Amino acid sequence: MYLPHPVIEQLSDEQVTNWKTFFEGVGHERPRSVEEGVWRRTQDPANAEQSGWSEDISGRRRIVHYRYTYALDYTFPVPRLVLADLYLYVSFTAPDNEIRTYAENLDGWLGQGRWRRESTGWHHGDLVTTVTEYNVHPQDERADRAASAGFRTLDVLITSEGYTVPRCLRNLPWDVLAGGIRIKEQRGAPAFTEDLSGLLDHLPFQAEIGCGMSIEAGIPPLHYLHEVYRVTERRDNALTQSHGFTLTPRADTLVREILLDAPGKAESLTRMFAACFTAEPTGAHLALKALHTAGHMVGPVITHNFDVLAARAGLKEVFVRRYDQKIPPVPLLDQARALLVIGLHADRRSVQARARAKGMKIFFVDPEGLMENGVFREYPIEGAREGDTIVRSEATPALQRLCKLLDATL
Repeated sequence: MYLPHPVIEQLSDEQVTNWKTFFEGVGHERPRSVEEGVWRRTQDPANAEQSGWSEDISGRRRIVHYRYTYALDYTFPVPRLVLADLYLYVSFTAPDNEIRTYAENLDGWLGQGRWRRESTGWHHGDLVTTVTEYNVHPQDERADRAASAGFRTLDVLITSEGYTVPRCLRNLPWDVLAGGIRIKEQRGAPAFTEDLSGLLDHLPFQAEIGCGMSIEAGIPPLHYLHEVYRVTERRDNALTQSHGFTLTPRADTLVREILLDAPGKAESLTRMFAACFTAEPTGAHLALKALHTAGHMVGPVITHNFDVLAARAGLKEVFVRRYDQKIPPVPLLDQARALLVIGLHADRRSVQARARAKGMKIFFVDPEGLMENGVFREYPIEGAREGDTIVRSEATPALQRLCKLLDATL
């Protein structure tokens, strides 16, 4: 695989402007030209159903961390969107015999993929792969974390040739691991209503948006990434949370797919970013802008999405889906009397808890599920509590209806 690797072969003038304004432009904590994800899966009593934990079976671990940099490429007369740099790290901790077998498999895949061995690692085109085995991983020593008896760790790192891996990047997934697993929240007893008319008694409001807003714009749901990176052993059409974690090296096909055909795998690795870039703001985003202009909504949009669609609709954004801070700053304004949570199923940043502590009323807009291959799959909101209100609806009709109730011009 050679870099830069094309993601979108030909960009329009409008797309180039969008790129320069919203993706590589200044004003972001980090340019949105960078896509990053971390998954850490361990065996724990709290996730025994998915991880296979028992008193006799524990200690397995899988970590996946990727960070891609995208750019515009002007090699050809028409600019194109390209993957400029790639960083992918996969770490397995498993019984010694499984690690030995996995290492043998890696040697076979590297040979089949025609990677050439050099002193700096295995090279193919502009990519470099290194494979390292540990009796005790340095990051476990750093955290004073004991490994299970008879377990070893194997790391696979695939990067762009010449890519410098800073210490903060190398440590990031392990720092996330040290924060502990995310315990699923226990839902309370919220009220259900047909529309957001109850919000009229709690104006102005702030908005927090999740992937439901992106799905309505045609962007794949986040569990698409779980499939791409083989986070779960998903083999049917049920939602991700109903599947077991990928915790045995033999069940992981991600590294094999890349080593045997990196250009072919790149299409699925970059699909989410391409979809975010080409998506357009929906009626829901435009409705939020109208409500903000009318003064009914205040403050920036608190977003977990990296598609920049709220910004492209003319709203300021605060991006809170990040890894360097467990609970990043969230600007909840004193004049705001309610928090409207749209299309967000799992509150990983405790925004709603902070809003409740300020005495804000919480409203949710969410169909509590999504369509997959023509079948509606339930996906209940985790964080709803007694005193909260849920409107089971997609964002666009619910917010457009709210605009009508408030005479906000769309």
